[in-house]
Amino acid sequence: MPKKEVAIKHALYLSVYLFFVWGIYRYLFRFSGIPEGVEELIIKPILWLVPVFYLVKKEKLGITSVGITKKNLFPSIYFALALGAFFVIEGVILNFVKYGGINFSANLGQTAFVASLGISLATAITEEITFRGYLFNRVWGALNREWTANILTSLFWGVIHIPIALFLWDLSSSGTLGLLILTTVFGMGSAFVFARTKNVTSSILLHMFWSWPIILFR
Repeated sequence: MPKKEVAIKHALYLSVYLFFVWGIYRYLFRFSGIPEGVEELIIKPILWLVPVFYLVKKEKLGITSVGITKKNLFPSIYFALALGAFFVIEGVILNFVKYGGINFSANLGQTAFVASLGISLATAITEEITFRGYLFNRVWGALNREWTANILTSLFWGVIHIPIALFLWDLSSSGTLGLLILTTVFGMGSAFVFARTKNVTSSILLHMFWSWPIILFR
């Protein structure tokens, strides 16, 4: 890990960058009709991951510093599957309650299930490398306090999702608050898993399990 001062400075730079650049992007292109696949497979990785790996290179560190490693791979998968099963069960139950039956097409629209799954994976990779692999890891290393770093980065994780709630999903104030709470709590869980495994694979898989209830019931 980089020196404490460097880690905090870079984490702050990246946080400010994401807050303004991603917020402005969501606002300016809210009516553009850009396909979700293009956004999640091309635009978001460019806007999020390019700065992350630029900072990693500047710190003279490798990709293992953001949790991209083979170490603890299988424990990471098992851990994520065990916790993620809860989200899957929750998703099926809520879908049944909301629509009076299993109706996965309600929020998938014309997008095929496999394509939606692929988009979810791409989103999870980008967001988890950025937040858990880089931000949480750097703040944790600098403060040497896992839960302080967890709460701080998870709160920001929740905040970064507000633009999509306001500009794309057109949620009410209560709906936006609910999303903020939901994303923050998930962020804390994802950071907790990452801290146990030091492998971002666990967070990526957990993210996918978590995202489907939101896709199906928003």
